[in-house]
Amino acid sequence: MEAHTSLKIRASSWAGLFDCAYRWEGIHLLNMKNTVGLRAALGTAIHAGSAVFDQARLSGDTVTANDAAGVLVDKLRDPENEFDPMKDDITMQEAENVGISLLTKYCNEFSPQHDFIAVEMETKPMDIDCGNGIVIRLTGTMDRARINKSSNGIGISDLKSGASSVQKGIAVTKGHGAQIGTYELLYEHTTGEQITADAEVIGLKTKGKPEIATGTISNAKRIMVGDQDNPGLIEFAADMFRTGRFYPNPKSMLCGEKYCPRYKSCTFKGD
Repeated sequence: MEAHTSLKIRASSWAGLFDCAYRWEGIHLLNMKNTVGLRAALGTAIHAGSAVFDQARLSGDTVTANDAAGVLVDKLRDPENEFDPMKDDITMQEAENVGISLLTKYCNEFSPQHDFIAVEMETKPMDIDCGNGIVIRLTGTMDRARINKSSNGIGISDLKSGASSVQKGIAVTKGHGAQIGTYELLYEHTTGEQITADAEVIGLKTKGKPEIATGTISNAKRIMVGDQDNPGLIEFAADMFRTGRFYPNPKSMLCGEKYCPRYKSCTFKGD
């Protein structure tokens, strides 16, 4: 009888596997600690405030932009929100000012344009059989994502914050297809309903002049499952888990000591 190994993986981490699998393995399978900078902590705080605001809209409760800003500040100053202040060129006060500016704009201008039917939805576990007795179980919530209902149907709206999340007035969508495609699969798996609208990325720029902009990704699910002519990323992921070979990517934007706990010992970075 074939022995089975089941690995639980948070769905929100899945996209990182396809950026640098070697880094991903270090963080998620080897449990190597990755301390982030203040800008990453700012992103987490912005998303906490926006989630409270959007969830209140969904449930009919009254939460103002100022209330959401209070959640942001509390999250940013939470002692459990560990970050290394030396990793970024921003002070706590500057981070608060940028975060409150972006969150207020989001609450007043962007959120009301959407008819959200779920915020950071809990998903039904989804098993992927990789062969050789290896089964991957995707679990968790759609972190930082919402389910949006529009005239085009049901689609994913995913919030992305960062120093370069908006360029030339448009949200950067490159590199986000894998995560959004995973969320589309999980939504359909959890609800039995089909995603019919293009996905939307809502970019919140945290460096320089605070900006918020949107961009779209069409048929992100196909990136994951492929088509009759091309394999999807799930097939490539299955190969990695089946063989135990998690490939490095020294050209990754996250290839650096600031982002990767394996950086110092990595022999692939080329220095």
